[in-house]
Amino acid sequence: MDVSATKVSDLQERLGRSLFTRVAGPAGPDNRARIHGTPGPRWFGPDRPIRTVHGDASMFIGGLTALLLQSLHPLAMAAVAAHSGYRGDPWARLQRTSTFLAVTTYGTADDAQQAVEHVRAVHDRVKGTTAAGERYHAADPHLLGWVHVAEIDSFLRAHQRYGAHLLDAAACDEYIADMSRIATALGVIDPPRDQAELADRLAAYRPELRATQEAREAAHFILLHPPLPWIARAPYAVLAANAVSTLPFWARKPLGLPRLAGVEETCVRPAGHALTRAIRWAMTPLRPAHT
Repeated sequence: MDVSATKVSDLQERLGRSLFTRVAGPAGPDNRARIHGTPGPRWFGPDRPIRTVHGDASMFIGGLTALLLQSLHPLAMAAVAAHSGYRGDPWARLQRTSTFLAVTTYGTADDAQQAVEHVRAVHDRVKGTTAAGERYHAADPHLLGWVHVAEIDSFLRAHQRYGAHLLDAAACDEYIADMSRIATALGVIDPPRDQAELADRLAAYRPELRATQEAREAAHFILLHPPLPWIARAPYAVLAANAVSTLPFWARKPLGLPRLAGVEETCVRPAGHALTRAIRWAMTPLRPAHT
């Protein structure tokens, strides 16, 4: 290998490790080895669409989109604001979420079940009252259902726009069916299992949605004031702009996120494609073979 190739390889490794540490946390390497290296049956085989979606760089955009969309349910947002500590340590929340997705997607069935039981125990403790006097409980199946459909809609939208290997219609349905297994284990009642059911479920939740002050503050924090070094602000701004672009149109106005006609198609989305390709390139050496 010549000197220039070695420098490129070193840069790729440094970038990949930096991204992985940010998303997976200091325990990331150990968790990755356990998730992928422990023998045993899995909930999802290597050919399942859930692995295609969750293993792609488009999840960086889809994850931000999901946070914005989920915030529109006032009870879900109240629970996050009161109990998640997202302002004090947002990366810890991201790392917990990414580890849960990794374990349930790629880990052994036993580890996946343990992860689900841990989350259910946490949800059971998260309860309270909103500023408007509405009571919430994170273990409420209806509230869990909203978080679930907002998440899978966001992940799938981002993947179908920015993913390396796009899913056909049948595989999109299979992805939603894959995710329904995790949702059912978490306590969601009758989660959607295909695109038609997902669209119907999202429509059914819309009358309950509104942008509270907490939701607008969360969007402002997530999009404009992430706790990042200055060198990372520009690429993060591209991620944030594409996360907004990926939201359903009806979800933008309540959060004060208008559509910029023409700019998204000519500037935002091409930059999003370029950035996800760069992330994919950086992370490739660190992605273990799926078991």
